[in-house]
Amino acid sequence: MFDFLVSALTFASLYGLMALGLNLQAGYGGLLNFGHIAFAGLGAYGTGIAVQAGYSPWLGMAFGVLLAMGLGGCVARLGRKLASDYWGIATLAIAEILRVVATNEGWLTGGAQGIGAIPTLFDGVAFLLMMLALLGIATLLCQRLADGRFGRALRLMREEPQLAACMGYDLTSLKSRAIMASAALTAIAGSLYAHFMSYVGPDYLLASETFLLWTMLMIGGLGNLRGVLLGVFLVQAAYSLVPFAKDYLGFDSDLAGALRLGLIGAILLACLMWRSEGLIPEKVRKIA
Repeated sequence: MFDFLVSALTFASLYGLMALGLNLQAGYGGLLNFGHIAFAGLGAYGTGIAVQAGYSPWLGMAFGVLLAMGLGGCVARLGRKLASDYWGIATLAIAEILRVVATNEGWLTGGAQGIGAIPTLFDGVAFLLMMLALLGIATLLCQRLADGRFGRALRLMREEPQLAACMGYDLTSLKSRAIMASAALTAIAGSLYAHFMSYVGPDYLLASETFLLWTMLMIGGLGNLRGVLLGVFLVQAAYSLVPFAKDYLGFDSDLAGALRLGLIGAILLACLMWRSEGLIPEKVRKIA
């Protein structure tokens, strides 16, 4: 039971870092990135490839972060010529392209089998404590960013892009910096995920992972850090409770997977119907 709780909290902390990264784009900047999981995948594969080649896993993490930031810059530039909804579809396509490449380029990524034998940085409780510390630091940094000039500029771009442009803000630069900062944080989470699982594979790049992060944000509250973390831990708690129900009620694993999706869907639907802005909505100043 203790090991199960440690594992569940570690997963929640990892997803918390990824969700904080997505919140930088979607919550503050209003950017519809449906391929966000690609940044985590690059961080994980950077670590896996470096370890496979005999290099330090820390070098692999740095390599993955640089790759993710480079992809973020390219994705932001792509958004100059596309409307927000088309840009969101384009990001989904980019993540899917990366997944297909990871599946087929076995010489580099291990193909469908992925890369295993990635060393764990710490064991059990030590890894959890490290993740909770990183999550706390990331939350404080994101809060400081949100309260600063850059965060206010992102919110202005989200609410009134034309006004932001008239005030002299370079919208492309704002989007690029938000996406690249988000990519760096998410890539670190992806690298640590690979260490925790001792494995990285194409399944890390599934679109369902991005939509799971979006679900966490929508349940908790876009643009509110406390809401984001609440959504992450609430969804993770729902995922963790299903195995207990499975053993107690005696149904099979396939039904357990369907129950997980149904439970998360029910929570999301309830929030959309009665708390459309999330459980802890963002407080936005209104111009009188």
